[in-house]
Amino acid sequence: MSTPPLKPDAQGQTGPKLLVAMTGKASAAKAAQGDAPVFAYIASLPQPQRSIAERVDALAANTLPNLQRAVKWGMAYYGVDGGWCFSSGAFVGHVKLMFIRGTEIQPEPPVTPIGMGKSTRGVELASVDDLDENRVAAWMQQAAANPFVGGKKR
Repeated sequence: MSTPPLKPDAQGQTGPKLLVAMTGKASAAKAAQGDAPVFAYIASLPQPQRSIAERVDALAANTLPNLQRAVKWGMAYYGVDGGWCFSSGAFVGHVKLMFIRGTEIQPEPPVTPIGMGKSTRGVELASVDDLDENRVAAWMQQAAANPFVGGKKR
């Protein structure tokens, strides 16, 4: 059985096009400070990641006074007092909520993300129903007690 010849795409390429599902991240958002870039990042996400990210963002806003937001490395970052506490990144099939000093919060979040630092811990949320708001709010408060500035604990 033979395969049909590949047809060139709009750029004249005939190789296989990498699907979003194969790249890992669900967004290529550029780095920017402030609420608006984070809201735009969240709005750009596919479902169900968008709904999960909206809930995480709303929980952060309700839990932490003077919340600061930014988009860094294609993810939403949240902090207080000029330091960063946690991030929320959309990936194919889930959202990772990662606490920068996760080994210092109790109970310690169960997921150790690859390439995020030795002390980063978090959770992977495949649906809004996976979000334990009481536990995550407690983690957010604990993380906000030690925000990071320049990669160092205050």
